[in-house]
Amino acid sequence: MTGVGAGAVELGGDPRTVPPGERGETTIADRVVAKIASQAAREALGVLPRDAEPPHASVVVRHGTARVRVHVELDYPGDMGGRCARVRRRIVERVHDLAGMSVPEVVVQVERLHLAARPDTVGGGLP
Repeated sequence: MTGVGAGAVELGGDPRTVPPGERGETTIADRVVAKIASQAAREALGVLPRDAEPPHASVVVRHGTARVRVHVELDYPGDMGGRCARVRRRIVERVHDLAGMSVPEVVVQVERLHLAARPDTVGGGLP
């Protein structure tokens, strides 16, 4: 016998000769895709406001596609539409690259806005 494990022999032969369609399938849990989406959102946002919670996502996976809802906190004022678009693009890209799934829908829900400190308000605000 060569380097083939005993389990492969018991199942009916050399695993290298089994056609790809009969080898089984890999299932990736929703929570794993949610972690990928959360990390992708964090990467897209860059530096978060000081007291902001990190992004968190919920995902529903069906038939190789993932629908994502991600909750973020942003600083204000700022380009909220642009930042949300970057989050969407990054999530689609990372989920496709790491999990091999298409992502037809990404909902970015802004949970909280953090007022950015303005230079004229540091130290009390009023002259």
